[in-house]
Amino acid sequence: MSEPKEDKEATEATAKGCSRREALRLSALALGGLALGRGVVRADQQCTGAACPEPTKCYPDKIDDTQTYSYFNNLPNKYYPNDPTDPNIALQDGEMRITFLGSMVPPVRRAQAEMSIFVEVGPWVYDPKHMDPPDPTYGHAADSFVFDCGSGVCGNYGAMNIQYSRMNKIFLTHLHADHMSDLTHIYCFGPGGGRYSPLYVWGPSPSGVKNPKAPPKTYDDGTKAMCQHLREALRWCTESFAFQASAYEGYPKPSKKSWGLPCEPVPVGDDPADDGYALVPIELNWKKYGKKEGDNVAYDNPDTGVKITHFPVIHCRKGSIGYKLEYKGLSMIFTGDTKPEVMSVNSAINGGNGVDVFIHEMGLPPELWAMKNLHLDQPASGPQWDATVNEMTTVINSSHSPFGAFGYLISQVNPKPRLTVATHFQSADDTVACAKNSILYHWPDMQWGQNFIVSFDLMVLKVTQAAITQFQANVPAFGFSPLISVPANLKAPKYWTWGVDSNGNKVKVGDPYAQIDRSTQIPECDPVTHDCNYRDDGY
Repeated sequence: MSEPKEDKEATEATAKGCSRREALRLSALALGGLALGRGVVRADQQCTGAACPEPTKCYPDKIDDTQTYSYFNNLPNKYYPNDPTDPNIALQDGEMRITFLGSMVPPVRRAQAEMSIFVEVGPWVYDPKHMDPPDPTYGHAADSFVFDCGSGVCGNYGAMNIQYSRMNKIFLTHLHADHMSDLTHIYCFGPGGGRYSPLYVWGPSPSGVKNPKAPPKTYDDGTKAMCQHLREALRWCTESFAFQASAYEGYPKPSKKSWGLPCEPVPVGDDPADDGYALVPIELNWKKYGKKEGDNVAYDNPDTGVKITHFPVIHCRKGSIGYKLEYKGLSMIFTGDTKPEVMSVNSAINGGNGVDVFIHEMGLPPELWAMKNLHLDQPASGPQWDATVNEMTTVINSSHSPFGAFGYLISQVNPKPRLTVATHFQSADDTVACAKNSILYHWPDMQWGQNFIVSFDLMVLKVTQAAITQFQANVPAFGFSPLISVPANLKAPKYWTWGVDSNGNKVKVGDPYAQIDRSTQIPECDPVTHDCNYRDDGY
């Protein structure tokens, strides 16, 4: 059966992979000779043109180099998001701010959460016709977006004083757990943390890949189906919190027209369309890439001036996408996870105009990845070593762009981005040093720290027409919740009872007892002696 026309066009626009497979010598420049072109060449096919360079061995030899990332630690510009006197908190006119809240490939580690970036544009100007009520705790941005939300990132969002109300637009590049697992936390705890409006989730349409096992079928593995089943799976959780308010009067519900969406924003499940527990999928046709003007627009909001488009990339299974965000002459690309491919290159070239910030994944070469997984500082031999290298090779071949491939891809982007950022990477002094060797081979004009960096959690980029400034965020490790503002016109919770307000008026209030059986509770007062067992004020 032939491929659908659109599917075939997208496939033909992907990268041509070309790698040398050396059983024990895949190192810093391994897979470095990737070439872009039409069609897909299997990674185990040999290049027949110019020989790929011999890999330059780059092995960690100092344990200290594996446990620190000096570049980030030594950034001179500091950012204090919890200090209201920090002048950097307020966005400048026409500024785009990018914060890395997660930057790691699985498995998650203490130093880095899994993948997530937060993008804000500004400054914020209150418009009662189109925007929520003014809120001084988060009203400094005109619009804000979460791109991917992997495991562990919510701790960083909270430490950065980023409220759930600013995290209501989630853009997923694909549905791997390391890019979406904290969606559960954002959704379930959002209303209790100040997000009194729906959670909007953008992501790819179903892959269309057929199940190879009988009976043959095609799974509905797209974003809408994921949201539908997630809503069902989290029913007990959301109901249990529904004695708290989760909506307010007068929420300006968006529409397909007002947000420039590819479909009407309709919640899954039975939640009201203005409620904090409304989960709204915006499914994107992953095959689209702008061949027809406007066919790949995910979001185009005239009120805030932000336009976001998408394009297909190559990662594990059909259905992975990257995004480009444009705002007042500034532009950012986030590719998510991908092998080297031409859609990212073409998007970064941007019709000859280039982009300001190009964020692309970078992976370890299989040999070095195997060394790290086996806690070695030199290549080894034997069945376990061979099996680990082979496994890492299959992961790279299906999914990622190692050092040399990343460098070659950037060499094809002209004009170069103002700043290229490698992410989804095990950032440390030793891995970054190895990566720079490979990248310099393909990109001799690379200037470390100026036009190229490797990301790390809590790295902040302040992007304006004049400059791109890098910051290290200074945040509390033992902080509590971000500041929130509670609207005065909250709707009654789903589980409510009658109460009295401060003026003596009868009002609907949350009923914390509506869903529990208190027959075995130890009471505040002894029912026989009426002695105090414990104070009802918590002390």
